[in-house]
Amino acid sequence: MNLNNLISAMPSASPNASKNVLTRDVNIEGTLRFEGECIFDGTIKGEIVSPNGVLTVGNSANINGEVKVKELTICGKVLGNVTASEKCELKSSAQLEGDLKAQRIVIEDGACFVGKSEVSPGKVGKFSEPQPRNSNHHPAAVPAEPVRKASNPSPTVA
Repeated sequence: MNLNNLISAMPSASPNASKNVLTRDVNIEGTLRFEGECIFDGTIKGEIVSPNGVLTVGNSANINGEVKVKELTICGKVLGNVTASEKCELKSSAQLEGDLKAQRIVIEDGACFVGKSEVSPGKVGKFSEPQPRNSNHHPAAVPAEPVRKASNPSPTVA
């Protein structure tokens, strides 16, 4: 998928939202902050932060650091922990080495993910009411399968 396809495939957050495009010749050391949407196809050694932003990591991108955004689509390489308050999508060309936290996760066949994932659909958005606890209710224990002795044990050879 080339950069023009990424740009046209991205859903617009709103008609007035800005779309930031950083191509493969961009090299950043430090923190990248943005509002709206960002397509990043360069190299960064640092962090990417946008609490309400939508980030697409392009095929040529190489990120070495933490990513914290609202929505994230990864097509390139990310070495670091990722937090998406809503959704994170790993495309088939994605390589993620780090822990992943998101409300929803989509991983395409072929994506490489090495790390721990934490999916917490109830933390952002709707909250469910706690169910009343019945103090007299104890879940039934499931009995373990009994151990059976062998009817004809084999002789031990020394």
